Amino acid sequence: MENAVRNAIIKFEQEFMGRGPDEVRACIVRDLVVVRLKGVLTPAERQLAKTAEGIEMVKRLRQTLIVLGRDKLCEQVGEITGAKILGVFTDIDVQLGERIFVFTMDREIQNGTR
Repeated sequence: MENAVRNAIIKFEQEFMGRGPDEVRACIVRDLVVVRLKGVLTPAERQLAKTAEGIEMVKRLRQTLIVLGRDKLCEQVGEITGAKILGVFTDIDVQLGERIFVFTMDREIQNGTR
């Protein structure tokens, strides 16, 4: 199940952000699905991240794109886990080029079973 979530996140990033991350790890912890993505920035975003203003610009852009794609992302993760998603929390560290997703679910999930 963790691998299926990982693959869904990679596909989402490719379709919505224009490129996939270099590395993705997904972990199911009771009623949480935690996903860590490394190497998420495009070359243009890496250039922007050299200034404080650019860092804020990249963060705002990435957050806006997540808002636009949130329903599709939740649908995919919900189908994989068989649970209802109550919330999605995300942040990006532009200087590290890493993003974290945390999905809160309506019940505990057993990895590998629905």
